[in-house]
This record gives sequence, structure tokens and C-alpha cells, in this order.
Amino acid sequence: MNNKLFDSELKVMEVLWEHGAMTARDIVDILTERVGWNKNTTYTVIKKCIEKGAIDREEPGFVCKPLVTRDEVQQSETEQLIDKMFGGSSELFFSAFLKNQGISEEEAKRLAKLIKEAK
Repeated sequence: MNNKLFDSELKVMEVLWEHGAMTARDIVDILTERVGWNKNTTYTVIKKCIEKGAIDREEPGFVCKPLVTRDEVQQSETEQLIDKMFGGSSELFFSAFLKNQGISEEEAKRLAKLIKEAK
């Protein structure tokens, strides 16, 4: 994938991650219902996703297939956030998150387990 996905592009990707490959027409129907987009708006956003390498368009029927997973996009977005806002420091990111959000005892246990497994 070439570039960061904008919020509008993520809406299209969410549909594909939920449903798998589908026609652009079906994406239009879902996003019209969810967010009120018209056909032209949805097709424009699909085109941008294709240009960025996030979606593959297949014929016949303008079938759209996701080329990146939700996990890949989440990882990329997280890395960009940590680089931009915390100078690349995961520790500073977690510190700010915990200070602002707080977590339950159960969440703390799960995080400790994840950290242990990541070592």
C-alpha cells in the first residue's frame, strides 16, 4: 500500500473487511445506508483506494477485493501515530495512554501478558 488511508477510505475498507470481495455497487448500497454517501462519492473513494494499492478491482462487475488486512492498517496507523506524536517511543505512548485513559485490573493483566509474550 502506498499511502496512509484517510477516514473516508477506511469506511470503504471496513465494508470489505466485514464482507470480503464485493461489487462496487454493493459497497455503494452499504455506505449509502451507513453514512449517507451517494454513488459518485463512494466510487471516488474506491478509486482512491485502488490508486493507493489498498483495493484490487476485478472485472467483470467492478468487483473490489481488499489487498491489505485490518491488522496491517492498524499496525501502520499505530506506528505513524507513535512516530509522529511520541518520537517513536512506545513507552511514551503507553505512558500517555495510561495517564489519560486508565485501565482495569483485568486489562492490566492482559497487557502484562502481551508484553511478556512480545519479549
